[in-house]
Amino acid sequence: MPGENLSRDEARERAALLSVDGYEVSLDLRSAVGDESGDGPRTFRSVTTIRFRCNEPGATSFADLIAPSVTAVSLNGRDLDPGAVFDGSRIALEDLAADNELIVDAQCAYSRTGEGMHRFVDPEDGEVYLYTQYEPADSRRVFANFEQPDLKAPFRFEVRAPQGWVVWSNGVGSESDGVWRFAETKPISTYITCVVAGPYHYVTDSYSRVLEDGSTLEIPLGALCRKGLAPHFDSDDVFLVTKQGLDFFHEHFDYPYPFGKYDQAFVPEYNLGAMENPGLVTFREEYIFRGKVTRASYEGRANVILHEMAHMWFGDLVTMVWWDDLWLKESFADFMGTFANVGATRFKDSWITFANRRKAWAYRADQLPSTHPITADIRDLQDAKLNFDGITYAKGASVLKQLVAYVGQDAFLEGARRYFKRHAYGNTRLGDLLSVLEETSGRDMGAWARSWLQTAGVNSLTPQVLLSAEGRVDELAVVQEAAESHPELRPHRVAVGLYRRTPEGALERYARAEVDVDGPRTVVTELAGAEAPELVLVNDDDLTYCKTRFDAGSLETLKSALGDLTDPLARALCWSALWNMTRDALLPASEFVDIVLRFAGRESDIGVLQMLHAWAESALVHYVAPEGRERAGALLAEGAERELLAAEPGSEQQLAWARFFARTAGGPGSFELLRGLLEGAADIAGLEVDQELRWAFLEPLAVHGIADEKVLAAELARDDTASGKRHHVRCLAARPSAAVKAQAWAQVVESDALSNALAEATISGFDRPSQRELLAPYTEKYFAVIERIWQDRSIQIAMNIVSGLFPSLQDSPATLDAADAWLAAHEDAAPALRRLVLEGRDDLARALRGQACDAGAVNAVNTA
Repeated sequence: MPGENLSRDEARERAALLSVDGYEVSLDLRSAVGDESGDGPRTFRSVTTIRFRCNEPGATSFADLIAPSVTAVSLNGRDLDPGAVFDGSRIALEDLAADNELIVDAQCAYSRTGEGMHRFVDPEDGEVYLYTQYEPADSRRVFANFEQPDLKAPFRFEVRAPQGWVVWSNGVGSESDGVWRFAETKPISTYITCVVAGPYHYVTDSYSRVLEDGSTLEIPLGALCRKGLAPHFDSDDVFLVTKQGLDFFHEHFDYPYPFGKYDQAFVPEYNLGAMENPGLVTFREEYIFRGKVTRASYEGRANVILHEMAHMWFGDLVTMVWWDDLWLKESFADFMGTFANVGATRFKDSWITFANRRKAWAYRADQLPSTHPITADIRDLQDAKLNFDGITYAKGASVLKQLVAYVGQDAFLEGARRYFKRHAYGNTRLGDLLSVLEETSGRDMGAWARSWLQTAGVNSLTPQVLLSAEGRVDELAVVQEAAESHPELRPHRVAVGLYRRTPEGALERYARAEVDVDGPRTVVTELAGAEAPELVLVNDDDLTYCKTRFDAGSLETLKSALGDLTDPLARALCWSALWNMTRDALLPASEFVDIVLRFAGRESDIGVLQMLHAWAESALVHYVAPEGRERAGALLAEGAERELLAAEPGSEQQLAWARFFARTAGGPGSFELLRGLLEGAADIAGLEVDQELRWAFLEPLAVHGIADEKVLAAELARDDTASGKRHHVRCLAARPSAAVKAQAWAQVVESDALSNALAEATISGFDRPSQRELLAPYTEKYFAVIERIWQDRSIQIAMNIVSGLFPSLQDSPATLDAADAWLAAHEDAAPALRRLVLEGRDDLARALRGQACDAGAVNAVNTA
């Protein structure tokens, strides 16, 4: 891996030297089917012709290629010795001319890691499916190129494929004599080129729109998935959201979609949520739902569709120069996904999901030792790979939401329109965006950017309420604080809401004021004289990015009456604030679990409910004191069963509680009900136990040794599909046996035979909270092996192993000491590897602080 790591300085030097006129890429994928030959990896032929200019004739540079072997290299008609110029990841180019032609004939490897040309064999029917995934720098695993975002060029692809296959790429394609030829693309970056090939199920539609000049824009639409998923593929809904998004973005961006067709491929064993390849967006196939799911799942899929569509403008048409400004595309797409979901689709409450789910991701990432400014310092590709994180996506989107409030929506969108027209098919930096926003808003963007884009950390806002003798607000102030490690105080535009109970018992807002919070303490003069509140919400309506805190009276109100809050966004914000307090060891985890048990059953927003389930589970596993886990776990299981039985038959709340009940099951009664539901001996009115729910019910039975290998094999025979195989592998690794854990560890750590998806499933099964003692021996093994893993595996697989197997369940000071000892002894390890270990260590230290808080509260109650 280290030899593949392109640095920013190298990219900058190469961009100053070269400009690329075009690529012609010919791939022969007929080797994807049939028996393997030889001992090495299965390969395909890749022939690339690159035409490029050099502004310093005689200079030296290099092209990128990761391949098992190179057959031939030709530069300007001179044959070069592959053994002399190719080192496994780069091709040396010496004595360049002003105009150059490079031809590389290589044998590239099919991937099982989701990087490069991924090859998947469907266990259901034996069919082979291929797709590519490149970001940030894996197109060099498929064809020779200059792998950096600012060396854009047009591409022509030509693909030979097995008989009966269909091939897709960024441009429109046609087949003749087994060869698929695709129209030349517009100038795009290497990482967003794409090829998908195989016997996919393909559905078509079309979109048309009359433009302002009177012409009609016609966009052919397509959607594809594996044949085995075709019966579950609701392509009509995919096309509906797609058309709604295209209408929305054309209305707001005033720049016609520039890439011709719009295909969307749902592909197997995908590492990401989706990828914005122009004309051929790829998604993880889990967005095709095999069983019943809640509205939140459909909302999430729509958000991803719109996120990727926004990238056609933010990222594909206009691309960042280097990965430092990754936020220029990801923050905007994350914001636009929700903005369009609310503005164009049936999911009008998507800002609630954003406040509750996306921002939780950002808050966690922004408190890790690896936090960074939104405009990050990306030294190399390994840094870039790790910065697809909650800062770049969710914090960036949160800050853009605030920016829209700061400059106004009209000025913001007009700035985007000028940005597209000014930089179409080019590359940009932060200053390019700020300059158009200054033009359209008339505001100085420099100070805003310094506070919000160029500093790290999250502020907390706490209300201070002084009441008069008459019981009215004498003074209400907002106190802003920052962590010692990131002491920046920022300007916040916030709404402060005052709430009290109505005679009917509802908790409703009766006063609201917007104020600019700047500095450590800001008085909200507009609320002086208001009647005394029972709850003060300092980031009402979620206008800013901050951690919300409560005064003592407000906190007591929430503990007793959170479910009485009638506004769903206010409830979501309060839930999020309570969860942040739990993670910060300001609220005992047992109290958080108790609040969830009392009020989650009244939560009307299904996405918020499912988030509460995840938080409650995390509180139990990581933040409840060890001596209280058994009791808290039993209470959660009892509460989940109670709500499951009380839920409206057939409702999505019933389904959510059924899944949560399975995850919390830990006693004989719970196991008996799960077995009964699986075997048909028990029945809950309205609950359809489909195949996905069957696996959800089987998993806890496997974890606790009730479902053995024979039972799991029988379930796989019932569901012998790609999804069934992943579930089966996860359940096998979850069984409570030392031999099982040793086998799972060996399969992931000592062998690379498993595909990315099956390795991920094995890691998930291996790491079970109820099996802490079984997993204890692996702490020492983990720290002994991770540096070798980082050196030997691809970066995606190495990241999955290092993060997934960190011994977070060994929550003791001894594990912290082990992490510290490794970090002290490996100061020269790859920075990206050290970052992952530091993040695991920080999460563990946070868990121990939370457990101490919880234990202290329990002890205080016991001695009172």
